[in-house]
Amino acid sequence: MNTKITREQAVALLKKYNQEPFHIQHAYTVEAVMRWFAKELGHGDEDFWGLCGLLHDVDFEKFPEEHCKKAPELLAELSAEAEVVHAVCSHGYGICSDVKPVHEMEKILFASDELTGLIGAAARMRPSKSCTDMELSSLKKKFKDKRFAAGCSRDIIRTGAEQLGWELDKLMQMTLEAMKASEAQIEAEIG
Repeated sequence: MNTKITREQAVALLKKYNQEPFHIQHAYTVEAVMRWFAKELGHGDEDFWGLCGLLHDVDFEKFPEEHCKKAPELLAELSAEAEVVHAVCSHGYGICSDVKPVHEMEKILFASDELTGLIGAAARMRPSKSCTDMELSSLKKKFKDKRFAAGCSRDIIRTGAEQLGWELDKLMQMTLEAMKASEAQIEAEIG
C-alpha cells in the first residue's frame, strides 16, 4: 500500500495536536518499530507502515475521551487514504474503537503500540536508560510484574500476539529488536 501523505505532513499534523514530548517520542518510536517490521517481514511498504505508526495516536493528547473516534476527522486534513484511517482507528480495537485490525500491519500496530510503552518504561529503569542492552528475559520479568508500568495492558499485548498467531515471546523479541535498532535515530530526532 502506498500513501500520498509525506512524512513531513504527518509530523506537522502530529505536532499540531500533540505537544507533550512523551507523546511525540512515543509516535516516533511506534513509527520506527512499524518500519522495522515492514522491512523485516518483507512487505516493502515501510513508508505506509511507518506513517500509520507515526499517526496512530494523533487524537490522543487533545481528545483523550474521543481517542480513535476523532482521528478520522484529523486525518482528513491530510486527505488520508481509507487504509490509513482504518489502521489508525483499529489500533484501539476493543478499548476505544470498534474498528477491528484486519491486515497484518494493523495487528502489529495493535500489539506493538502497548508493548513499546512497556519496553520504554523498562529501559528508563535500567542504568543505561536504554533498551539496547536489554535481554528478552529481563523484559519478560517486567511483563510479569503487574505493578510495573501498570498502565501498559498485558491483556492487549497478549491479544495482539494471538491475533497475529505468534507466541508472546516472538512478539516481545521482535519489538525489542525493532526498538534497539531505532533508539539512536529517535533520540537524534527528538533532540
